[in-house]
Amino acid sequence: MRTPTTCLLVLTLLLTACASPEPKSPLADRLLVDAAFAAPSKPVDLRQAMAMSDEMARFAAGPLAAEVRMHGARGGLISAMNNRSGLKLDYDTARTRTAGEAYEARTGNCLSLVLMTAVFARHLNLPVRYNSVYLDETWTRNNGLFFVTGHVNITLGRPVSPNGAAVYHEPEMVTLDFVPIEETRRQRATAIDEQTLLAMYANNRAAEALASNDLDDAYWWSRAAIKADPRWMASFNTLAVLYRRKGMGAPAEAALRFVLDREHENVQALSNLALVLNDAGRKAEADRVTHQLSLIQPVPPYKYFDEGVAAMRVGDYKTAKNRFERELARAAYVAEFHFWLGLANWGLGNPTATREHIAQAMENSATQKDRRLYAAKLAWLKRNTELGQDSETDNQRRLDAYLRQR
Repeated sequence: MRTPTTCLLVLTLLLTACASPEPKSPLADRLLVDAAFAAPSKPVDLRQAMAMSDEMARFAAGPLAAEVRMHGARGGLISAMNNRSGLKLDYDTARTRTAGEAYEARTGNCLSLVLMTAVFARHLNLPVRYNSVYLDETWTRNNGLFFVTGHVNITLGRPVSPNGAAVYHEPEMVTLDFVPIEETRRQRATAIDEQTLLAMYANNRAAEALASNDLDDAYWWSRAAIKADPRWMASFNTLAVLYRRKGMGAPAEAALRFVLDREHENVQALSNLALVLNDAGRKAEADRVTHQLSLIQPVPPYKYFDEGVAAMRVGDYKTAKNRFERELARAAYVAEFHFWLGLANWGLGNPTATREHIAQAMENSATQKDRRLYAAKLAWLKRNTELGQDSETDNQRRLDAYLRQR
């Protein structure tokens, strides 16, 4: 499943003037099975994603207005987004917030912070461009589900009159990105319209509900994502995953076939189709899909990591270290991989490397909760390994006790 979680230029009007018309897809609509799901716990309304809250309005009328008087509309907004005027933002992927929720919490993932910035830009009559940034594919795992992490950022133009069209010239554009990325990687981006951005938001909400095993909410958010932009295939993959969770094999297969008809080598759809076919006892078909997948993706996500954890549990820390290093070689910023490599080094009697990797786990953590968790583990480690003087046997004894608790 893909979750967003920074080029081609597209000319758009101001956000206040219009958004792209909602794409229609009768075929996509036939994949929806509303009757199989209870009503959502709360109304699913994509208009709330980009609604200006009362708190945001007060900020816009006060501190933001002061920044605008000093720096102009675009400069004032950029200044406000960069920890001035009391708007100190933190990056946290724990859940996808609306613009108003991100402002209130002063935190959000890249998508939430882009939504919040866009709302303020609309208030200031600034043209915007949304960008989907191509990064090397990074997978994470939560509650038995694999997620592919994406990234978005936002580009601001110069202010225009309320009735004027935004004409983009690249030197006039300024891109705000809430995650530090090398400039060469940030340049590999594709402009997306607002409907796609809203589909990403809804799909994120669906994925988060699915990870909590709330299938009803997950369905209605998936449905909203598909309605927002049926051209964005990730939503159909999420829909298929929740259908499978609910035991609805035929609708799950139909959704996946819909994706594969359009993207023949979509790795997520192929992976899930193999599972659905195996569930149905159609082993020969599943094997053909698995073979096709192996040609596209020879080494599945987390393969080396799982081998490393298995080696850790039998005390083979050398093999574990090798496997974690191989996983990091293709996903260098996954906190979990750094943490376990740190544990393997501890088992091998190398507390210095352990501290380094657990510090990197903390640095690469995507949520405040994980950062606090790794910080506590790092503090504990420093208390229990005084300048690396613990013996390898002591390290292994403590490590064995830790693994038994997991």
